[in-house]
Amino acid sequence: MTEYITHSRAETVELGRRMAQAVSPGALIAFTGGLGAGKTAFCEGLAAGLGCTDPVSSPTFAIVNYYRGARPMAHFDLYRISTEADLCAAGFYDYLDQGAVVAVEWSENLAQLLELEHPIRVEIQSLGGEERRIRIEGVEL
Repeated sequence: MTEYITHSRAETVELGRRMAQAVSPGALIAFTGGLGAGKTAFCEGLAAGLGCTDPVSSPTFAIVNYYRGARPMAHFDLYRISTEADLCAAGFYDYLDQGAVVAVEWSENLAQLLELEHPIRVEIQSLGGEERRIRIEGVEL
């Protein structure tokens, strides 16, 4: 596990952009971190680094946002998802099978199920203000 400290939203976005260069098509990235920790900001950078052209926003109400581009990304929020049936209904496995990078916020809600897909893990913790501790496991940046 590698640990990074970011001091601004821009640095968190940039770390996501860096990660994009290290992930393969069909990669699953499982995010954990409290409300407002910076998961969506990290995903904004990830999508930009993948060459996605759609604007990034939190998928809280939509459950999944799909971003088109050179290397597409599906951005899930599992806050209100608690079963594999719900995950399937949202197209989770279809996106993985199509080779999209799949970023999952609130991954702890289905951690055991996601573990079967060998995810890259990203844990984001607020240290106060805009400072974040970001731990990444499963890929080298």
